[in-house]
Amino acid sequence: MSIDPRVALQSLTTALEEHLIAASARRGEGDPTVEAAFFAVADAFEVYDDSLYEAYGEVTPLEVIDDVEDDDDEDAEEDEELEIVDD
Repeated sequence: MSIDPRVALQSLTTALEEHLIAASARRGEGDPTVEAAFFAVADAFEVYDDSLYEAYGEVTPLEVIDDVEDDDDEDAEEDEELEIVDD
């Protein structure tokens, strides 16, 4: 089932607006409302990007970052792979 990119874009725009509202009313670190809005933006963006690709064979120049800590772990693994061991 394909989603019209225009509909997906409207959902993304709404998610961004809701994230702005949540961020402006933030009640401290780890506010669950902000966190939920954050993930709603990420989900809406992925739906939009997928629908854009399905409809027109195009993508955006944007990417959803899964988790900053995961990137650090990947960098450490790459460093380990490149490590030279002297015998």
